[in-house]
Amino acid sequence: MDKSAGIEMIAVPAGTVTLSDRRTRCRWTVDLSPYRLAAVPVTQSQYEQVTGERPSTARGERLPVECVSWVDAVRFCNALSRYEGLSPVYRLGGTGEGADWDVHADGYRLPTEAEWEHACRAGTAGPRYGPLDEIAWYRGNAQDRVHDVGGKRPNAWGLHDMLGDVWEWCWDLYDPEVYGAYRVLRGGGWSDEHWSCRASVRRRSHPTFRIDDVGLRVARSSTR
Repeated sequence: MDKSAGIEMIAVPAGTVTLSDRRTRCRWTVDLSPYRLAAVPVTQSQYEQVTGERPSTARGERLPVECVSWVDAVRFCNALSRYEGLSPVYRLGGTGEGADWDVHADGYRLPTEAEWEHACRAGTAGPRYGPLDEIAWYRGNAQDRVHDVGGKRPNAWGLHDMLGDVWEWCWDLYDPEVYGAYRVLRGGGWSDEHWSCRASVRRRSHPTFRIDDVGLRVARSSTR
């Protein structure tokens, strides 16, 4: 019998997105094919259903899973793929800090940061897809805690919590020449000031880093 973790996936259209980095003052443009992205971050109940583990510091079925590293996130993607009878996308490297991406696999994966920003913007051009208090849990309204997913207004494509609540791991290396294995985080979290909760903000951390405002959202290639 097929099993499902109940993750709702949203079809994201093809498009072009221009990314920027404040530190280096660089800008670059990426053309994207259609793909699918989860409507909300992975919840604690979904993570536990698939892995048997609940690493989060807070407790709640609909709370986003947090205290997960990038390595934990790619392992979850593989475990979710197997759970639903799909081909795992990633092969972890020998050091445990990297992975190879099988582009022919039909399973779940992390979004690239270009995919993440394109989906977050949902056709808008400003720093956010709506008034911050209406779309995000952040320092100004979160009362120093994480909140259930899906409680704020979604963007035009039906994606909730793209800003605030928990930062989300992306596939990409941040700047390998300077930061080595560090991976990209996007979106801002419940403890962040308003200026961190913008579509363009990039954060970085080591792939084994865990903290209580970092989670994940899964993607799939739309042709798979």
